[in-house]
Amino acid sequence: MRRAIVLATVVAIATLSIAVKAYQQPPAPRVVEVEKLKDNFFLLKGGGGNTAVFVMSDGITVVDTKNPGWGTPILYKIKELSNKPVLRIISTHTHGDHVSGNVEFPATVDVVVQENTAANMKMMKPVTGLAAPPAGPSIFEQNQGKGLAKRTFKDKMTIGKGPDQIDLFYFGRGHTNGDAWVLFPALRIVHAGDIFSGKNLPLLDANNGGSATEIGNSLAKAHSALSKIADTVITGHSTNMTMNDLAEYAQFNKDFLAAVQAEKKAGKAADAVAKAYTMPAKYAGYAAPAAARLAANVQIVFDETK
Repeated sequence: MRRAIVLATVVAIATLSIAVKAYQQPPAPRVVEVEKLKDNFFLLKGGGGNTAVFVMSDGITVVDTKNPGWGTPILYKIKELSNKPVLRIISTHTHGDHVSGNVEFPATVDVVVQENTAANMKMMKPVTGLAAPPAGPSIFEQNQGKGLAKRTFKDKMTIGKGPDQIDLFYFGRGHTNGDAWVLFPALRIVHAGDIFSGKNLPLLDANNGGSATEIGNSLAKAHSALSKIADTVITGHSTNMTMNDLAEYAQFNKDFLAAVQAEKKAGKAADAVAKAYTMPAKYAGYAAPAAARLAANVQIVFDETK
């Protein structure tokens, strides 16, 4: 009995020691990886959504600023790439893994977003299908509104001209109701944000206006408008894609919608449809959908289909 007690005590002390050591470990460094797409254009990876850095004649435009705490690492990395000042941030949509770093940039930096995203950022609603954020003030409220939009656009906006020109577009609801497409015409590059996060079933944030019935059409409109003036699509979280990939992704979302609507019309329940769904063979290279996201997207189709 005494031996067992001693052994249990030793194990308890060892476990506590490991726990204390883990608690005392410094947080992992925030590593920003750089992919050079052009001499004056870089993609910064890690810490949330893909961040674009466009070095212009008079300064720098940044597209999306990642999760909380990643704004400063982005700024340090930019200093390694150029000594020009950051002039503006363009946020593709409202989510925390794309806009939270805004608050760490200088207050002088212009912030441009689609008008619906401006309203969404003020409220920072939780994302459908994901755990709600902790109770309390948003990151923008904590910083007295710093990082919120200073300028907005509805359908299109052009900033600058010549090699520095940036065109902003809104083609309709999808991931949210404010998904901005950011085109760099001189470079033939467009940043899509999370309306095209990668070859996967999209996250549809219904709380922020996302739509299962409209995302396919919104993606198709983007392809129609941009296919002749852009070659490279920066996705929200995956690798860079082509215009053909964008066309395929639009069709993938249309096919998903049609398949689920057909099942609903046949009288099946949403949960049964989600459990029975399998990725069509023509989309074999797409990521298998997580059960929670699949169930959420099927339910949104059901809710939007009368």
